[in-house]
Amino acid sequence: MRILAIAALTLIPTSVSAVTDCRVTGTPSEFGIDMTAFFAVKSGETCNFPIRIPGAMSASGISQKPVHGTLRQINLTNFTYSAARGYRGSDSFSIYGAGKGPYGSGRSIMTVNATIQ
Repeated sequence: MRILAIAALTLIPTSVSAVTDCRVTGTPSEFGIDMTAFFAVKSGETCNFPIRIPGAMSASGISQKPVHGTLRQINLTNFTYSAARGYRGSDSFSIYGAGKGPYGSGRSIMTVNATIQ
C-alpha cells in the first residue's frame, strides 16, 4: 500500500504557473448599473477577470463571448480570459452580475474591451 502512495505522489506536477489578474481600468459600478472596463493582455496569455461589485452577488454569467479569445466562468465572481495565440488587436466580451449592494440592486452588464499585444 505504501509503495502505491509514493508512486502516485511522484505523478503530481511540481510547478504550476499561476494566472494573474487582468489589470482592469474603468469606472466602478453598483448593481443595477451597466459599466465598461478595459484591460491589456499579451497574445496567447490568460488572466483572471473578477467581478468586483460591492454587495452580495446572486447570479452571474457570460452575455457575449469574445471573438479573438476564450472566456470561461470559474465561479460566481471569477472568469478567465485567454487571448488567441498569434492574434494582436482588440477583442470584446460582456459578462453580467446580479445582486444587491449598499447602493442598489439588480443586474449589471459589464462590457469589456481587451487590447491584445
